[in-house]
Amino acid sequence: MGTAGCGVLRLPGLHGYAAEFSPYWPGRVACAAAQYYGIVGCGTLAVLEQNEAGIVLLRSFDWNDGLFDVTWSENNEHVLITSSGDGSLQIWDTAKTKGPLQVYKEHTQEAYSVDWSQTRGEQLVVSGSWDQTAKLWDPAVGKSLRTFKGHEGVIYSTIWSPHIPGCFASASG
Repeated sequence: MGTAGCGVLRLPGLHGYAAEFSPYWPGRVACAAAQYYGIVGCGTLAVLEQNEAGIVLLRSFDWNDGLFDVTWSENNEHVLITSSGDGSLQIWDTAKTKGPLQVYKEHTQEAYSVDWSQTRGEQLVVSGSWDQTAKLWDPAVGKSLRTFKGHEGVIYSTIWSPHIPGCFASASG
């Protein structure tokens, strides 16, 4: 949390890949991390909060492969979704001690990016993968709604437009 006066929390053996502030809780941030730079090993979703004592670890969840991205739900302050090296997406509930709630596995290579639509009228998620596809998901359905092909390289980033419902962008190698 890089402003003056803020603390640092180190997670030994893990390398952070993505951090996202909660749209609901001031000072709360989720971090997706992986062991050994995501080449081998497990991943961890860490939920952190800054308070008077500094930065504290509220909850952490482990996954069997590196976690590369994280995004908060736009309709539930406790729910997040992560993407991982095994090509899956995981939905987590920070109000629960165990997880994940659901796992979606349709990408054939690393799922490197995930973003939840900021348009509260639609509950859609977009993911991008090293398999050169972007997938559209509705978490209530439990499977992808559509697969987008067209990139000739690895997709590194996917993001929803905060202004145009149903519009997302993706970037690849």
